[in-house]
Amino acid sequence: MKTKPSLPSWLLIAITAAILLSACQSQAGVLPPVPDPASAAGGQPEDSDSTVQEAQPATASFTERPVYAPGELVDYLAQPGDTLPALEVRFNTSVEEIRAANPIIPQTATTMPPGMPMKIPIYYLPFWGSPYQIIPDSLFVNGPAQVGFNTAEFIAAQPGWLSSYTAYAADANRSAAEIVDLVARNYSVSPRLLLALLEYQSGALTQPEAQDAAFTYPMGYISPSRQGLYLQLIWAANLLNNGYYRWRTPTLTSLEREDGRLTRFDPWQNAATVSLHNFFNVLLGDAGFDRAIAPDGFAQIYRDLFSDPWTEPSAHIPGSLEQPAFLLPFEPGDVWAYTGGPHTAWGVGEPLAALDFAPPLTTSGCQPTSVWATAVADGAVVRTGVGEMVLDLDGDGDERTGWNIFYLHLAAEDRAPFGAQLKAGEPVGHPSCEGGSSTGTHVHIARKYNGEWLTAEGMLPFNLEGWIAHNGSQPYLGTLTRDNQVVRACTCSNAASFIQAEKR
Repeated sequence: MKTKPSLPSWLLIAITAAILLSACQSQAGVLPPVPDPASAAGGQPEDSDSTVQEAQPATASFTERPVYAPGELVDYLAQPGDTLPALEVRFNTSVEEIRAANPIIPQTATTMPPGMPMKIPIYYLPFWGSPYQIIPDSLFVNGPAQVGFNTAEFIAAQPGWLSSYTAYAADANRSAAEIVDLVARNYSVSPRLLLALLEYQSGALTQPEAQDAAFTYPMGYISPSRQGLYLQLIWAANLLNNGYYRWRTPTLTSLEREDGRLTRFDPWQNAATVSLHNFFNVLLGDAGFDRAIAPDGFAQIYRDLFSDPWTEPSAHIPGSLEQPAFLLPFEPGDVWAYTGGPHTAWGVGEPLAALDFAPPLTTSGCQPTSVWATAVADGAVVRTGVGEMVLDLDGDGDERTGWNIFYLHLAAEDRAPFGAQLKAGEPVGHPSCEGGSSTGTHVHIARKYNGEWLTAEGMLPFNLEGWIAHNGSQPYLGTLTRDNQVVRACTCSNAASFIQAEKR
């Protein structure tokens, strides 16, 4: 069972500060009143139960932000998943300056407590985009907020053509609801978000008859290789994740508009809104983009379908998030090769959340093996599929909540069955090439917390027996480091990529 950890002292101090400031909190929360950047902001930070609300979005009218003086302190409320390196890039400042302005933040801080009032030294850049926030991050991911939502029941209650849609997808005949849930689960993107986008792009929930183009390309992405609901949703979920996690890392800071203009994201924006801006910028021209990101655009469709997303939002990423102790995913004393540095957890591109390990084999390629991959922590098997397994660490049986480990390329033979209760180090299955795409026998692992993929490198890096993951110059490259030891990822399985699990 999950236990509620005690709050760190710095977070308790932050809570006190937030309570003292709450009387003068901006209604917009993450958006300080414009053009007065010195107005007070506040709000209550959250503990690890994630019950504190995220800040409310700005309303319909926007005033351009002032040209701030270099290093001017602006008010900011920490948002779920915020890290200092991300704030550094967004506000064009430095971690050192942020720390100097907020001495309460300890050197060991990982994620910022949602709602914590901060002062950020800003260095102005022109061409900022809209500050309006469309949906909270907690409603972007397939996380706790989606527990209890029944996709099939919701679609069946709508008059649109989606309710009667069926198609062959992922080796089976599936209803629209089954397809939406499959994509939502694999990419960990909210099924509500996918449905709202289908409605905005093609009227799938309200139009009884689908136009040919809408039926073939319901997300509006015209490509012969992406025909039908399933492939359109895969394309959309992949693009959404690329935008969301690139804002998190942060490598996405601006958009090039249809007319060639550069629009930088407002520094107070949130990851979900940035992802939707990126999504609509790919699909729509400038006029369509401006309509989609406005309060009466996609946000209105979402409200009409699912009510106001900002009424009772909850922060799905708490402050000071820490990874539990994880073992390497193979047996004690064994030597495997580190064959894949940080790369996508699922799909193409972001998030760079997964690592690959291969057992010792006498020949390369896809060879069967009797060697075991193992559980990195105690948990229950809550999902199995072709090559797939999900290990739920919090004991609630739902991979949308708490810590979960996703395994890919496990052979069906001897794989731990659904419902199995495993201890750290116990066998989960044999590495293979089953599931996804693979050129050689290995196991792929990635982490999720409350439905959000956690990137392998960052303020909360993948840590396996003290081995810390670092990105390389491109996906699949990178290192694991422990003290002065360095292991370099290589599909060649050379000596420099060998890593040994601790004997226990």
